[in-house]
Amino acid sequence: MGCVLLTILKVAIDAPLDTLFDYLAPETGPLPPPGSRVRVPFGRRRPVGLVMAHGETSEVPVERLKPVLETLDTAPLFDTELLRLIAWTARYYQAAPGGVAATAMPAPLRQGKPLPEPPARLVARGPAPDAMHRRAPKQAALLDLLAARPRRTDDPDLPPGWRAGAARLAARGLVEFETEPLAAAWADAIAGPPLNAAQSTAAAAIVADLGRFSARLLFGVTGSGKTEIYLTAAAECLRRGLQVLVLVPEIGLTPQLVQRFASRLGAPVAVLHSGLSATDRLVAWNDARSGRAAVVIGTRSAVFVPLARPGLIVVDEEHDPSLRQHEGLRYSARDLAVMRASLAELPVVLGSATPSLETLRHARDGRYSLSLLPDRPGGAVQPRVTLVDLRRHPAVEGLSAPLLQSMRSHLEAGGQVMLFLNRRGFAPALFCTSCGWVAECRHCDARYTWHRRIQRLRCHHCGDETGLPAACLQCGADLRPVGEGTERLEDALARHFPAVKIARIDRDSTRQRGAVERILDDVRDGHTRILIGTQMMAKGHDFPEVTLVGVVNADQGLFGTDFRAGERLAQTLVQVSGRAGRAERPGEVLVQTSYPEHPLLQCLLSGGYEAFAEAALEERRTAGWPPYSHLAILRAEATRPERAMTFLAACRRATAAPEGVAVLGPAPAPMEKRGGRWRAQLLLQSAERPALHQALAAFRGLATDLPEARGVRCFFEVDPQDLF
Repeated sequence: MGCVLLTILKVAIDAPLDTLFDYLAPETGPLPPPGSRVRVPFGRRRPVGLVMAHGETSEVPVERLKPVLETLDTAPLFDTELLRLIAWTARYYQAAPGGVAATAMPAPLRQGKPLPEPPARLVARGPAPDAMHRRAPKQAALLDLLAARPRRTDDPDLPPGWRAGAARLAARGLVEFETEPLAAAWADAIAGPPLNAAQSTAAAAIVADLGRFSARLLFGVTGSGKTEIYLTAAAECLRRGLQVLVLVPEIGLTPQLVQRFASRLGAPVAVLHSGLSATDRLVAWNDARSGRAAVVIGTRSAVFVPLARPGLIVVDEEHDPSLRQHEGLRYSARDLAVMRASLAELPVVLGSATPSLETLRHARDGRYSLSLLPDRPGGAVQPRVTLVDLRRHPAVEGLSAPLLQSMRSHLEAGGQVMLFLNRRGFAPALFCTSCGWVAECRHCDARYTWHRRIQRLRCHHCGDETGLPAACLQCGADLRPVGEGTERLEDALARHFPAVKIARIDRDSTRQRGAVERILDDVRDGHTRILIGTQMMAKGHDFPEVTLVGVVNADQGLFGTDFRAGERLAQTLVQVSGRAGRAERPGEVLVQTSYPEHPLLQCLLSGGYEAFAEAALEERRTAGWPPYSHLAILRAEATRPERAMTFLAACRRATAAPEGVAVLGPAPAPMEKRGGRWRAQLLLQSAERPALHQALAAFRGLATDLPEARGVRCFFEVDPQDLF
């Protein structure tokens, strides 16, 4: 008598445990394939899990294994390459595999809801008979609507509650649901503007890489036409029946990219970002998975979206810190895009006018290919950059005399003006003129920012708000706002230019859905003449009529404590400056600073970003900082100030770091108190990544075992982008 082999399902469950969980296959019904969802017993809960693999053995005795309760999918949601990406992400970022799997799925799927039905065509078999108009007027109206023209089930013209009526009509044979066949390819792309030599070479190189893994840095000055290269390569992908995934750092960049891709390629574009409803995200996700969407444009988490026929991945503005997730699962969407392309044998293109030093080093060492775009198309020249010395020309409410004069000149010439200030609110501090008291957040080591529009003090770190005190809480004297934020700058400009329409784009002015698009449309239509903004404004937007860009305060990043502060400032200044002047309109940039002789500013002024990057890479190499070493941080938080430090000290005593790994700390975080929790950290540094991960694994094993772990929340940051 032969033995019967059991199939054991290895299931990822969203729980803070570094393991897959073993279950028996269901007692009846089909075997859930890897990549499908199942509902399982898990203590008192009945969560949804993702089947990662099948096995024949388990470390748990078979008699203790439980069968899954329900098979939710008969076909995989994720293919083999994406399952491998999920597993790799969990290992690399020291995360629970169930947490990674949960991040990869839209919320309705995590809750066990079914996939949406694919859109179908509703076809009427004739107009409604007269009797139906009397007995069932709503059904008759629907039938007449469909008789005039068949409609897709996702057509917004269909009346509310149409599904019930359509089902009744279908039962009588008066309406048919016709499933739309998936397109084998999309060949309706229209020609774009002619490419210059550098653009043509870059596009041809990307197309030549289709069907195999390659990572390519597309390093082009602002306005050099990187998007045209994306479109050219995407059109060839679609012609071959392949899909394209485009990752962008900000929601605000998606509308203009969607419009350009949809109008140029003539193919369905799906959009994925946090501003969508859960239902809309699920529909877009499923359109990508099924192959109905030819192009998928999304923010960070879209790196996990399944594609039926993947052909190309594009990461636009690859340097942008917003591509890094800083809460929950902490990961770099850019780095995961490269790993996904490697696993699936796809080309990935990383585009930027100011590439990260990590990516530049990969290109320099030959791990990535490099395509350079040194010029703007159409003979457009780079803007003229001038430093305004605030020691000679003091600024009043953020505006110096040279900046105001240039603004008047450009506005009179018909141009638009953009002012950059990476500080929202009215004033970054509220200060007592008598005793020096400053309004500080109750939960953070940070000052409140005064938001005059709402007459509230708000902490930009934890989100806490409080009312505006009438006088100093310490001595009763008057309070004075110190410094400038975008609100204060907007008020000052309204007094200087009362007849000019001014708009502000920051997180406060764009909270409502569609606000970013409305503001940007007004700028592009010419109604708004002056645009004020924070970091949001510097990210890839095209404003052809902007001829002057003013950087209100370049000194904010000159003396940062983080080793990446100079890189971030250089990227921001170059990106913002690139908004000035396109095509036949020359641009001008004024940078206000109290330190015009600073080496970083002088380097950018004389040699541009490439010169800065070369100098910065040499500094990093000498100092042994990334990209010439690898970092990780073990962070700990607790509601009592001593607990986080005590826990990390115990971790360090209990663990011997592998050879070649330096462990620094424990030390309080640069902002020790944040959101009501006290924070501390251990910094791990190594020239060899395997040794670093060996050390992380050792520390992770202690995270819950030590008695000092009680009351402490800890997590890892692998390749941290800041030490804050």
